[in-house]
Amino acid sequence: MRILVVAATEMEIAPLVASLRDRRDGSQQVTSYTYAAHDVDVLITGVGMVATAAWCSHRLAQRRYDLALNFGLCGSFDRRLEPGTVVHVTSDRIAELGAEDDEAFITIQELQLLGDREFPFTCGRLVNPAPPDNATLSALPAVDAITVNTVHGNTRSIAEIARRFTPQVESMEGGAFMYACMIHGLVHAQVRAVSNFVEKRNRAAWKIADAIRSLEHTALSILDGA
Repeated sequence: MRILVVAATEMEIAPLVASLRDRRDGSQQVTSYTYAAHDVDVLITGVGMVATAAWCSHRLAQRRYDLALNFGLCGSFDRRLEPGTVVHVTSDRIAELGAEDDEAFITIQELQLLGDREFPFTCGRLVNPAPPDNATLSALPAVDAITVNTVHGNTRSIAEIARRFTPQVESMEGGAFMYACMIHGLVHAQVRAVSNFVEKRNRAAWKIADAIRSLEHTALSILDGA
């Protein structure tokens, strides 16, 4: 099986990459490996939805894959999803896509600039239509996410985005990855480890190392079952 692994930064998947074999020098942010019977290309896009969308689409136009996996970290709005928890994002929304109307926010669909069910959206969300059949993936909590350009760290803005969309987690790349995979018709999954609660910015409370360890274990298990 040919698999594309996508991450925003090398740091997020460094332990996973260390478990892959036969590194071969790549080009344009892609490095190729093998793992078990799989050929695995690792794409490091850089941070943010623009970089992720651009590099994913660039790579997917160059080569066909059987499966794409986005591994990364996220913040949790849901207090049941504690730092270190690994989740499967099955639904994502580009939260800032719209317009301000004084104190109100108007989504791109409400502006009628995009249909409510215009591909690849379903009721304003990017919904994974057919996640891979994988036992590890199926055992993870399935969550709704938002993708943002600015991660939330202000009490007022957190309350507002929670009221508007009721997300469980947020990232800066996930929706862009899903968008690219969906327009290329590629089987995919977005898998993230919670590094922190979404709250007033408090970096001392973040558990990035724990999240990366949890993500590595889950990622390897997904590859083993692919």
